[in-house]
Amino acid sequence: MPSGSFSDPLSTHNRSRDRRSYVNGEMIRGITNGDDAVLVGENFIGANDGVGAWAHKERGHAALWSRLILHFWALEAERDASVTSAASTSLEPDPVAYLQTAYEHTLEATAAPNEWKGTTTACAALLHHVHDAASSEPVLYVTNLGDSQVMVVRPETQEVVYKTKEQWHWFDCPRQLGTNSPDTPNANAVMDKIKIREGDVVLAMSDGVVDNLWEHEIIQNVHESMQRTTRKNHKEAGGDAQEADGRMLDVAKELVKAARNIAEDPYAESPFMERAVEEGLAMEGGKLDDISVVAALCRRRNG
Repeated sequence: MPSGSFSDPLSTHNRSRDRRSYVNGEMIRGITNGDDAVLVGENFIGANDGVGAWAHKERGHAALWSRLILHFWALEAERDASVTSAASTSLEPDPVAYLQTAYEHTLEATAAPNEWKGTTTACAALLHHVHDAASSEPVLYVTNLGDSQVMVVRPETQEVVYKTKEQWHWFDCPRQLGTNSPDTPNANAVMDKIKIREGDVVLAMSDGVVDNLWEHEIIQNVHESMQRTTRKNHKEAGGDAQEADGRMLDVAKELVKAARNIAEDPYAESPFMERAVEEGLAMEGGKLDDISVVAALCRRRNG
C-alpha cells in the first residue's frame, strides 16, 4: 500500500520511475521517485517532494503534482533565457514568477474532467551569470517553498556556502503547493541569490536526505565522494564533461545510500528524531521516506 502520512515509507518506488507521461502533447520532464520528483538541466536543477498522504484520497496523485511543477518550472526558465542572456545584462531571471506560472499550469493540467489531487514542496536552483565590464561571475538563484533543501558545498574547504531554510505550517507539515493548500509561490516562496565559484557543488535534496543526515555528514560525504572519483584515471572518464558528470552521479548515489542507511536503522540518531523529541513526540531512529538527490558542479563552459 502507498504511504499514509508524511513520515511513512512509500512502497511503490519500483513502479514510480515513469518517463512516459505526457502533458499538452509533450513528455513530462524529470523523473519521479516515489512521490518525489527530480529534474536536471544544463543550468537548472530541482527536487520536489509530493505529500504521500494523497495516496489515500480519491484521485490523489502527489507524484504527478511534484513532477508537473518541476516540468513547467523548467520550461518557464528556458523561455525566459533570451531575457537573461548575455546581450541583456540589465535583466535578471525571476524564478518565483516562473514557479507561479508553473503552479498555475499545473492547476490547469490537473483540473476536471481528468482531475488529479495532490500537493508538493518545491525547491530548485538556477545558475545565471552577472556581467560587468571586467568580468562575468556565476550567481545561483535558489527558490524554496517547503522542506526540501538546496545546499551549496565548497569541497576544497569542506564548508557549506549556503542552504535553504525549512518552511513548515507545523511540525512534519511543510508549506506545499496544490489541492486545498493556502500556499502560493507569490505569497510564500523564498528566493535567494548566492555568488558561487567554479568547483562548488550544488545539491537539491528532498527531506528524505536532510531528515536523516546531519549537515556535517553531508559535507563529509560530498568531500569523500569527490576525493574518490578524483583519484580515478581521467582518460577512462572520457574527458572533462563526462568526468564531471560521473563525479556528480557518485556524489548523489553516495548521499542516497548514506541517508537510506540511517532511515532504515531503528536505533540511529537523526535530525528528524531530534526535532520530534523537541516537539514532545516519542521517536527513535531514522525517518523512512523517499530519498532523492540531484548533485551539480559549477563549471566553466567550454568555447
